[in-house]
Amino acid sequence: MRPKIRRGFTLIELLVVIAIIAVLIALLLPAVQAAREAARRSQCVNNIKQMGLAIHNYISVNNCFPPVYTNYNRTGPAGPTAGGQWPLGWGVGILPSMEQQVLFNAANYSFGAQDGANMTLVNSKVATYICPSESQASGSWPGTPSWINYAANVGGPASIAAWTGPIVIMNANGPSSPCAGTDCSQYNPNTPGLDGVNGNTGTVGLQGVTDGTTNTAMFSEKLIGLQTPANGGIMPGSSLAKRVIFQVSSITVNKDSGGPAEALAFYQACRAVPGTQQAAGTNFWNGACWAGSHSGTLRFNAYDHLNTPNGLSCQDGNAQAPGDVTDAITASSNHPGGVNVGMADGSVRFVKDTVSYQTWWALGSRNLSEVLSADSY
Repeated sequence: MRPKIRRGFTLIELLVVIAIIAVLIALLLPAVQAAREAARRSQCVNNIKQMGLAIHNYISVNNCFPPVYTNYNRTGPAGPTAGGQWPLGWGVGILPSMEQQVLFNAANYSFGAQDGANMTLVNSKVATYICPSESQASGSWPGTPSWINYAANVGGPASIAAWTGPIVIMNANGPSSPCAGTDCSQYNPNTPGLDGVNGNTGTVGLQGVTDGTTNTAMFSEKLIGLQTPANGGIMPGSSLAKRVIFQVSSITVNKDSGGPAEALAFYQACRAVPGTQQAAGTNFWNGACWAGSHSGTLRFNAYDHLNTPNGLSCQDGNAQAPGDVTDAITASSNHPGGVNVGMADGSVRFVKDTVSYQTWWALGSRNLSEVLSADSY
């Protein structure tokens, strides 16, 4: 009888096979991750396109862009309470054009987003307002599932001209004025605070976008803030730095009168924040509530074009709450290399982090006559 020979892998052969499989996995993993991010970015683009279409439907009905916030009322009994001052934001007004009529019917414009009358609205998550690349598992406002990753453009550098974006605040004491009470001091144009009106505030229609709708940003992305820590030792080099705001006390922005030189000084100071400096203030405001806005900080649902995408957000030396119109409230995302920007014509562009500040400023304004070439961003 001939002996039966059993064949199998030797230990060396087995180790070689395992090593080859490990190398293949290592080579394929980045490609899989890139494919997943491409899918997330595509969904993000689709979200912004839906919002852009909703805005244009809103314009066709109302002949204007929606305001950043609406029913602001500091002292009247039928408005957002003085302690909260969270009026309903632009995200509510465009719901009917996003097949969300039932949710829109739950909005009570006689109360603020933080009031009980609007809790059904606030506790409802709107998938279109959430970027798939957002890495936070829950919103920054404790106790609710509500947040938003998209922000309305309120304009370029305030020292050149404030409120030059297409989605801005309404003027006081005018038609549909949000200041229905007796105390309209925050709308005093001589006050350096958030709501000081100028010729760019009020009702803005498509005819007001004189720079061209293809060259004017309407929306971009903004990572949501943090529940904790409030300022928590977060420094510019942290992975969380894009979610907070830093103080730049050396620059005081003079709204509408500082000019490009002051804007450039603020831009440079914001980009040069020391690596050991901690974030300022409470930092849960970014995207804290999709249904609400805030009379004290634009970080709820807005951004501006001072610092280029994914740079730091910075507060200037004015003694205002972080997120004032004079501050740098910067677009940010987890997409590698840039952010998606919804233009006023409804298109979506991917703007790189390396875009020049001049181009970024020009994209932020609707009416300052900047000239942009097709290959500048």
